[in-house]
Amino acid sequence: MTAKNQRLWLALLAVAAVVGAALLAMSAMKDQAAFFYAPSDLAAAGVAPGTAIRLGGMVAVGSITKLPDGVTTSFVVTDNRATTPVAYRGILPDLFREGSGVVAEGRVAPGGAFVAETILAKHDERYMPPQVAGKMHKSETIQK
Repeated sequence: MTAKNQRLWLALLAVAAVVGAALLAMSAMKDQAAFFYAPSDLAAAGVAPGTAIRLGGMVAVGSITKLPDGVTTSFVVTDNRATTPVAYRGILPDLFREGSGVVAEGRVAPGGAFVAETILAKHDERYMPPQVAGKMHKSETIQK
């Protein structure tokens, strides 16, 4: 076999390996390509208990309850069409509050509840840390 044929076969083999790896990666992702499930998507998808997913939505007003152990918090995530109860054990982010956006990473528990392992609080594009907003307000530089 000549050197030209060897390079050609090697190039074809490399292309086949890359295509094979891409197909394996895409088949492994399947339905998990979505960034997160909203509560109504979670109800419609019928996710099996124990499945690791991300749940996103708004924290329902009046739903945050802290248990007596001091580190366990339960709340409800809503997308105004469906709700999902969430339990989280750990320290919550500073931006976490009722009526704010949240993404919870964790697993679906039997019965439809969600057990979060990580909580990510979301804010809108106009968010400004309270310390900066306070200083700007005092200097009258905030434009409304």
